[in-house]
Amino acid sequence: MNDQKETKNQAQKGSGWFNFVFKLWLLFFIGLAAILLLFYGITNEWFGQMPSFQELENPETNQASQIYSADAELLGSYYIENRSNVHFRELSPDLVNALLAIEDIRFTEHSGIDERALLRVAWGVVTGNSKGGGSTLTQQLAKNLFPRGENLSTLQLVVRKLQEWVTATKLERNYSKEEILAMYLNTVPFGSQSFGIKSASQTFFNKLPESLLLEEAALMAGVVNAPTRYSPSRNPENALRRRNLVLQKMADYNFITREVYDSVSALPIDMSNYGILDHNSGQATYFREFLRGELHDWAANHYKADGTPYNIYKDGLRIYTTINSRMQRYAEEAVRQHLGSDLQPAFFKHWEGYTHAPFVFSGSDVGQEVDKIMKQAVRRSDRYRSLRNAGESPEAISKSFRTPVRMHVFSWNGPIDTVMTPMDSIRYYKYFLQASIMSVDAHTGFVRAYVGGNDYRYFKYDHVTQARRQVGSTFKPFLYALAMQEGDYSPCFKVPNIQYSVQLFDGTFWSPRNSSNDRIGEEVTLRWALANSNNWISAYLIKRFSPQALIQLVRKMGINSPIDPVPAIALGTPDLSLYEMVGAMNTFANQGVYIKPAFITRIEDKNGNVIERFVPERTEVLDEVSAYKMIELMKGVVESGTGIRLRFKYGYNNPIAGKTGTTQNQSDGWFMGVTPDLTTGVWVGAEDRSVHFRTIKLGQGANMALPIWALYMQKVYDDPALNISKEDFKKPLGDIAIEFDCDKYDAEQALRRRNQQQQYKDDF
Repeated sequence: MNDQKETKNQAQKGSGWFNFVFKLWLLFFIGLAAILLLFYGITNEWFGQMPSFQELENPETNQASQIYSADAELLGSYYIENRSNVHFRELSPDLVNALLAIEDIRFTEHSGIDERALLRVAWGVVTGNSKGGGSTLTQQLAKNLFPRGENLSTLQLVVRKLQEWVTATKLERNYSKEEILAMYLNTVPFGSQSFGIKSASQTFFNKLPESLLLEEAALMAGVVNAPTRYSPSRNPENALRRRNLVLQKMADYNFITREVYDSVSALPIDMSNYGILDHNSGQATYFREFLRGELHDWAANHYKADGTPYNIYKDGLRIYTTINSRMQRYAEEAVRQHLGSDLQPAFFKHWEGYTHAPFVFSGSDVGQEVDKIMKQAVRRSDRYRSLRNAGESPEAISKSFRTPVRMHVFSWNGPIDTVMTPMDSIRYYKYFLQASIMSVDAHTGFVRAYVGGNDYRYFKYDHVTQARRQVGSTFKPFLYALAMQEGDYSPCFKVPNIQYSVQLFDGTFWSPRNSSNDRIGEEVTLRWALANSNNWISAYLIKRFSPQALIQLVRKMGINSPIDPVPAIALGTPDLSLYEMVGAMNTFANQGVYIKPAFITRIEDKNGNVIERFVPERTEVLDEVSAYKMIELMKGVVESGTGIRLRFKYGYNNPIAGKTGTTQNQSDGWFMGVTPDLTTGVWVGAEDRSVHFRTIKLGQGANMALPIWALYMQKVYDDPALNISKEDFKKPLGDIAIEFDCDKYDAEQALRRRNQQQQYKDDF
């Protein structure tokens, strides 16, 4: 009986074990079938469309358009996401090793899915002892290329994860390991508004990925896991620990030795070159903003293969400009050096103790005029526009401008963190003199340096192309050029230095005054007259050739701003831009041929294909001899005229043609300097024309603008890499030396007059 029971129990146990094993295998096969069915459904897009091979080849990522200087330096970018792609060959080996060590050490062994890592994750879930994630770099790339979205259900998350697995295997089949690594580093965010390793390297270290040092590469590899938590700018302690963990992993996997780990992990994180690459920072900020508008117009009229216009924020264009990064830096330094260390402190001191400083008005209603300017400035401010758009009442807006708030304000010694009312900040900024400089290659018209103001973060107005200011005596060379060309005059041609009057259309007379009483009543040469900026001789010439003829000439030289055809233009009354003035003045250096200043040489697409090349426009304006005569005339400005401080103060002894300019009430100071290789113009003045020095000694162009030119050119000449010539200007063929030797010219003229008189006697 007992044996029967034992046999029965054993049979039941056997049956139960069989049932358990059967069910287990059944569940396994059902699960396997479900997984296979799920994978089949995913690959056949039952759960939504999978990315095609074409989409894998060209993922929908916004790539920044990059602006390069002529010497291949990155000046800045236009972007929605600051992202630029690199190839594997452009990556530092240390960066590759660091990434593999911390993220996916078996990357070269698996085919997109790391089974060992998945088992480790599963075991961690069962035991509650997690050992890290199981996603490979290829899976992370799939997720980066095709984000999951938000608020997904558990089933959707599972499906999305499996879709990423399928995408990862597609990537592995169609790309090499090197290409996948590069694609991964191109897609990950690094924080600080940088997407992709190229932008991140430039943001954190101001260098390309291929130049990263070991400690820098380790930091970059560590940041990708959690850009905010490991940000070296926001959380430096976390970043240091994370970097050293990467270095430790590299040592564990024999990418580096223990000795290297010990020495490198002891180094601090160097953030001295850190800088977010936005439109307010970096080099050539005014130029980049000007270029943005030019490129918008260009993109609207140029189309991609799919028929849509280019987008400078998304299409990863490469814009190669004419700017030389070294010359740009020298120009910015020259502005900062002169204004920050000399002119602005002198201006502050000049206005100490004055009630209505720094405004100058005639009459007794100075206070009313100042109030009017301040009200206009308020209405032009961003604060006013935002308050008005928000529906605030005039009373509330007025109160807002008189309520102290914390703010950063500009100073030449760095931003000042302070508390003041917005109205006081407007008055504070009225005190600042602004400067602009543009420098072009005399032979090509390429713009090599472009500074539109003091600091784009605080002063958005561009004084190179946007601003038009009265040009003063810098306009006189164009009048003299008219005389050289149309009147066949020479620099040694003499004119009585007396006051001349020009009759106007209404029957009245225009009779300009001179600022100097030198050589009144004497005959003076045109060379002397231009060197000393003599107004009477300018009146003589405009009377001789007419305002209309002068306007016709400067139009050919690229000056398109409105100019009234009145005799006073001979003294420089027109309001013109620095851009126009430099382009026109360069005509003299380029043997009489006007070249429209050029900013771009070519534009490439994201794959390096050239979309367009740019060739400067050229117009022949003057004959070569007339242009050379003007160079000789303008040399006199530097050798003995208003620009002579270039010789005695700054020590220049090479050939320089120049012209200073000072406008009414010293509101604008100009200097145009021309050398055989470079034509450079400088303007200095305040935002409001009523803000200026009260004396001509301080407010003249030779004191305000010329020093910037001198400081800039000193740095340019001292840089052997630029190879800027100090030789003389190219002389036209033929014997024209007599035109510039005024003693010989006088003797020849006297001999000519005697011969004419003798001929007259012989005839009669």
